[in-house]
Amino acid sequence: MIQSIYPATVDHVTRYGEIYSAAFSGEPWNDPWKPEDAVIHVRELLETKTSYGLEYVEDGKVVGFLVGTSMLFHYGRTFEINDLAVDPACQGRGIARQILERCKQDMKARGIVGIHLITSGTGFLPAFYERHGFERENEVILMGMEL
Repeated sequence: MIQSIYPATVDHVTRYGEIYSAAFSGEPWNDPWKPEDAVIHVRELLETKTSYGLEYVEDGKVVGFLVGTSMLFHYGRTFEINDLAVDPACQGRGIARQILERCKQDMKARGIVGIHLITSGTGFLPAFYERHGFERENEVILMGMEL
């Protein structure tokens, strides 16, 4: 099996959308994503001026990806992981870990001062991110409203 991590490309956005809709339609999110909407979602992120992304390719097929954006603050530039998704058929094999570790290396090399993300507060995801050095932030809360 040949495995590699490459920069994400808009050329593979349809595959990213397939992975995204399958992954986020399952546990713990259970969001009813349609692949065509997921393609738009990922394309919009990839086309952002400060976007960064990676794809994990196994035997010539993309099976996972990460995409996010950076933003400058008074204390330095940070990176937000908007999406990290692995094809459900390939989960549990360390693919997300490898993508995340590569992202952390790349961000450090770019002088990024911190990485942030929003994830489910329940299920396996908080423990996964904590194992990779992320901490829960007590000074901020996520707020929202429906229109």
